This record gives sequence, C-alpha cells and structure tokens, in this order.
Amino acid sequence: MRSVELFSGCGGLALGMARAGFEHIRMVEWDADACATLAHNKAAGVEHVRDWPFLQSDVRKIDWSKIRGRLDLVAGGPPCQPFSIGGKHMGQEDARDMWPEAIRAVRELRPRAFLFENVRGLARPAFADYLTWIMAHLRVPSLTRDVDETRAEHLRRLDVTEAEYDVIVLKVNAADFGAAQKRHRVVVAGIRRDLGISLIAPIPTHSKGRLLWDKWISGEYWQRHDIRPPAIGPESCADYNAVERLRQSGRRPDGAPWRTVRDALIGLGNPDGLRNHVFQAGAKVYPGHTGSPLDEPAKALKAGAHGVPGGENMMVRDDGSVCYFTIREAARLQGLPDDWLFPSSWTESMRQLGNAVPVELARTMGDWIAATLERARPSRRAA
Repeated sequence: MRSVELFSGCGGLALGMARAGFEHIRMVEWDADACATLAHNKAAGVEHVRDWPFLQSDVRKIDWSKIRGRLDLVAGGPPCQPFSIGGKHMGQEDARDMWPEAIRAVRELRPRAFLFENVRGLARPAFADYLTWIMAHLRVPSLTRDVDETRAEHLRRLDVTEAEYDVIVLKVNAADFGAAQKRHRVVVAGIRRDLGISLIAPIPTHSKGRLLWDKWISGEYWQRHDIRPPAIGPESCADYNAVERLRQSGRRPDGAPWRTVRDALIGLGNPDGLRNHVFQAGAKVYPGHTGSPLDEPAKALKAGAHGVPGGENMMVRDDGSVCYFTIREAARLQGLPDDWLFPSSWTESMRQLGNAVPVELARTMGDWIAATLERARPSRRAA
C-alpha cells in the first residue's frame, strides 16, 4: 500500500507503517537535525529507511496535487507543542500548529485513508472546539475556509455538508499496544466513505493486568529475567487491590503483559560508549523529577519546551540510584532497532526521540488501517 507522510521527525511513525506494509512514496520533514538522522540511517542501509524518499522542506510549500494518484494513506504527527501539557498551551494560535496543513494534504491527495497522531492534550477541554473543527474539516476536506470566515462559521457549513470521510478519534496508551512506555496519545483516523467500509477501534494487545499477574501471581516476569522477586511483595505496591482481585478471580488476563523498561533493555548491558550507548552524567532526583522504575513501562519520553526534562528521561536502577537513559536505551523504549543511530548530541537526540511515535504503536495502527482497507469493496480498491 502506498503512503505519504508529513512531519516525519526521526522516523518512528514511518518505521511502524513500513513494517505494516506501507510503501512511502514521499516523506517530508523540515527540521535539519531530524533529517540528518534519517539521512545517516539511509546511507547506512538500515532496513526500510534505505528506501525512503524523504524531503527536507516546509510542508506549507508542498504542492501535493503533483503526486496525486492512487494513494492508500496520508499519515503524520503534526507538531504537538501547541497542545502539549508541558508546552505554552497556545493551541491553534501557535505558529507551529500544522493541522490545517494536514487537512490540506488530505484534500489535495484524496487518499483512501489517513492517520494522524498527537499528544493527549489535544483532547483537553481547552481545545475541544478546535478538535471538533479538525474532525469536521477532515470529514469534508474539500470545503475550505474562506479568508474572512471565522472557524465557527466554517464549522456550521461543514456540519451541513455531506461527508467525504468517516473520522474517528482514539485516546490511546502506547503501553497497551506493545510500547515500553506509558505514553498517552490521540490518534485521528479517517476512511473514504465511497469505499463502503468503516473504522472500528483496534483492540489493545497488552495490559497492565497481565503484567501484574505475571509479577505477583504466576511469577513469570521474574523468572523471565532470572531475578529474585522483590522482598516487599505486592502488598507494598500501589496496585495491591488490583492484584488481590486478580488472585481471587483465578483468571489470567488475556493478551500480553505491558512491556517494562527491563524488558526493553534486555541484553543491552551497561553503557559502553558504542553505538549511542554513552553514559550521560548529571541525573538527580527532586520533587516532581523522578525516574522510571525498571519493572514498569517507562514514563513518556519528552522533548520539552525549554530543553529536555530529565525526570522523564531517567531510570531508577535496582539499587535505587538514578541515571539518564542513553540515546540507545531511549531508542529501545521507542521501539527503534539498535542499528538506527543518531549522529547528534544527547540533548538533540533525546529531543527527537521525545517527539517520536513509538514504533510498536505505529505498527499496530498501520496494521489496523491496512486490515480495514482490505475490506474495501473490490470495485473500489483501485480508486
């Protein structure tokens, strides 16, 4: 299936989509450092990225109609800073808001489907009206907003116009789909109405309940890592009541357990100075600034509005000490393979990783869209 991707960053979403079977015919990213990362891995012949036709450019300058044709998917992660809880909260008034450009790409390319990822802050009450407008405009991307028209006026026109796409908004936790992070995100997806199919929300593949079972009831988690269970037991953890309910039910939760930091880093070893696995000094703990325990999914890696925040980018070792994640460790948490290297500094690389979509989440969403498109009316598949 053929796809176009906007706001590619360092490639997390693109890699997940490629693993789901999508062939990127155009990728666009404006940030020079992120493009340097993609170029480095393309030159190294890393799987999938070696074939990517990415372009360093401002999406506002792209005439998408020039590549319009049979296209299955438009995907991307519009810059999240305008809506991030840790950002400046300017939303649609922020110059970095690129949702209008995402909508324009859908309008000009008319793909069979689209999928966009953003921070959960987009779904906050403060931005409810804007999210409503985004959804309405994606339903009817051809109905553009007049120069002197307010967003509210445009929304009224959109609401009474026949939809071209069915749109769904999902609030997801990447940990529920195999990522080793508690990373809450909003996914906005759509399918062209003339295909005669609809989007049904994907079912999570991993769960906290299964992880609790494997830790405190079967003990499989500790056996898998060949380590002794903590002496404190489940009675000292915040999930004690949940563990007791599982024990009383006697039923192991379906699916796979949440993946933990320890799961993601297995076999990597201590920093050795090679392949982005370099010790970064300076990690400290203070109120509101704590690391990720090894035996839980990590806190969401963050890029930060004023530099990289350390609390989300530290781990707590078995002895209780803390250290910053190396670039390689953070890349593992985002699902990137070990041959995917970052040529920039730790700070810049962590910024890129903090903005990335976890590969496991992207792969699941890609599989979901691909499976949905396979259900299209046979006569419409080539449309």
